[in-house]
Amino acid sequence: MKNYRPHDFDKGEPLVPWREKIHEVIFEAETPAGKAFDVVLIISIFASVIAVMLDSVESIATQYGTVLFIAEWAFTILFTIEYILRLISVRRPLLYARSFYGIVDLLSIIPTYLTLFLVDAKYFLVIRILRVLRIFRIFKLASYMGEANLMVDALKNSREKISVFLYAVILMVVIFGSIMYVLEGPENGFHNIPQAVYWAIVTLTTVGYGDIAPHTPLGQFIASAIMIMGYGIIAVPTGIYSAELTRQVLKEKDITNNACPSCSFEGHDKDAVHCKKCGTKL
Repeated sequence: MKNYRPHDFDKGEPLVPWREKIHEVIFEAETPAGKAFDVVLIISIFASVIAVMLDSVESIATQYGTVLFIAEWAFTILFTIEYILRLISVRRPLLYARSFYGIVDLLSIIPTYLTLFLVDAKYFLVIRILRVLRIFRIFKLASYMGEANLMVDALKNSREKISVFLYAVILMVVIFGSIMYVLEGPENGFHNIPQAVYWAIVTLTTVGYGDIAPHTPLGQFIASAIMIMGYGIIAVPTGIYSAELTRQVLKEKDITNNACPSCSFEGHDKDAVHCKKCGTKL
């Protein structure tokens, strides 16, 4: 059997049989072993998140602190082994390590190890909640991947229009905030322009905290206009996204759930020969 060195993986050479088997179990959800792995992973993720949440409750932490501590390290070791196996089972480990889920996997295990050097690092354990995102990947591999990709693509394609919209909203709140600062002044709670801009944002978004309110008739009239305008503005990004989503549905293509053996990217067209991300032959 050929001895593979680390740099061989970056060349995209075929995986040895045992690494191919690991890849099939971890990344291919259609196989029985892959489905079983995903189920165990989901249960472990939720159990880990619940353990972190319970540890934040003082009464529970006082009584079951030792059990939660052991559970935390057990889950950390488990997910560390999983992360290493993911790197081993792809042809180009660095590609996976730099991918979204690769970064999430790494960030979810680092905080526990940091507690060995920094006591306060335990507060970063909340990052472990990011592991729940793995569930969306699992759903994606099953029957929800097409819909998830569809919504993400629609959001990406409409980002320029939404950015222009947000820019216009920022201009509006700055202008209205400045006007209200001039009209109302510090005596009515508008002590400075940033505070007045905060009021304009709260009013335009129809949140209405009520901690600052205009008292002059003209100020109240402008506030009323901003509130009414807010209802109309809310529909703008929704319309932009809905229109783009409709276009995406019309041009939607059938995709396969098979993961690339090199970078683990998913969502290829069924007739794809090469990975659309790294170019490796599928």
